Amino acid sequence: MLRKIFQRLLYYLIKGILVVVPVAGAVFLIIWIVASLDNALNISQHFLEDEHGHPLYIPGIGILTVILILVLVGFIFTTLVTAPIQSWLSRTINRIPLFNTLYSSIKDFTEAFVGDAKKFNEPVLVQVNDMGLKKIGFLTQKDLHKIGLEGEVIVYFPYSYSFAGQLVVVDSKYVSKLNMSATDAMKLVVSGGVSGLE
Repeated sequence: MLRKIFQRLLYYLIKGILVVVPVAGAVFLIIWIVASLDNALNISQHFLEDEHGHPLYIPGIGILTVILILVLVGFIFTTLVTAPIQSWLSRTINRIPLFNTLYSSIKDFTEAFVGDAKKFNEPVLVQVNDMGLKKIGFLTQKDLHKIGLEGEVIVYFPYSYSFAGQLVVVDSKYVSKLNMSATDAMKLVVSGGVSGLE
């Protein structure tokens, strides 16, 4: 009898863990990221003081400041900055050693997710060897003739439980489209195959 009660309690404990841990982990991660950004970018503590002369921290001001700056920059670049000025800025950045490499890499990576030409939106299945081993990835470049690789493509393989990944060049005959959304494919890979097939 006591053993059955213990097994039932253990069962409830496991079910509780399965419910609480993912929710708590996601909430904690979001709060930590937002709080860290807000704390780092909060300008109120540099200009405002409380009655004891200590810097006054107003939660949310840092995030709000970033959002307002991004909206303002977006407005300026889409309405006021002309194509010649954008071209001049691009040429100037390309002349700065090291900075141009970092800038272009980060810019391309950002545009791959939120730009007009999203890159991680075509999930594919790639045959890796003759034994039938296959990997899920995202087709990011379909035409490599400029670098002498006719009929080959670039596929990005994200790692499970990580935001890092591996970039490979593979013959297009080994690549086939997956019948699933890019979001579900990313969830499937990042979760190690336990999520994304709902």
